[in-house]
Amino acid sequence: MTDRTRRLGEAGERLAADYLQNQGYRIVERNVRRREGEIDLIAVQDNGTLVFVEVKLRRSSRTGGAIQSISPAKEARLRTLAEAYIAEHPDLPEDLRIDVVAIDLTVSGEVGKLQHIQNAVEGN
Repeated sequence: MTDRTRRLGEAGERLAADYLQNQGYRIVERNVRRREGEIDLIAVQDNGTLVFVEVKLRRSSRTGGAIQSISPAKEARLRTLAEAYIAEHPDLPEDLRIDVVAIDLTVSGEVGKLQHIQNAVEGN
């Protein structure tokens, strides 16, 4: 991963975390790395739901928007990560879901579109 790509990913995660906090979510953890992969954000919604958040940021729509970049393999990995995390944190809410925050940037680098898709990954 290049330094530019890493910085862009970090910026996307900050944007997503700010958005979620403004919506009443409490961020529990960021960038949780496990052998199965990484969880970008873990939050608790004000209704007590534990939310695992995959953040996708795209600079260009040539390969499709940010939301279109979630593959079935990525969905399966996210489900596995969420299950492993919750097994190690029994103090957190049992009600959980996996969301996606997709951010598409404009040509000038500004946020063109931010979508929050709740329960974006089924079967969790």
